[in-house]
Amino acid sequence: MTYFVLVLAFVGAAILGYKLISDVPSLIHTPLMSGMNALSGITIVGSISTTALALTTGSQLVGFLAIVLAMINVVGGFMVTDRMLRMFKTKKGGKS
Repeated sequence: MTYFVLVLAFVGAAILGYKLISDVPSLIHTPLMSGMNALSGITIVGSISTTALALTTGSQLVGFLAIVLAMINVVGGFMVTDRMLRMFKTKKGGKS
């Protein structure tokens, strides 16, 4: 019964998340994602602390995977932010 509730919560969160993200106008989607990138750093802190407390090798491997995936998310977010900011830089000798 507990697993059913957890799966139901996950499916509900996935549907709600999809609905919320699809309603965000494309003009503010990238800046919003860039702001949330800092919040994704909390995922790294949580996964590091959880992995440090893991007792079994399997738990440590899952924790390591969580750290790697969270870092990919944060690095990708910074790359998108950098690309977005480069679009607004002025070129030498030109107005835009």
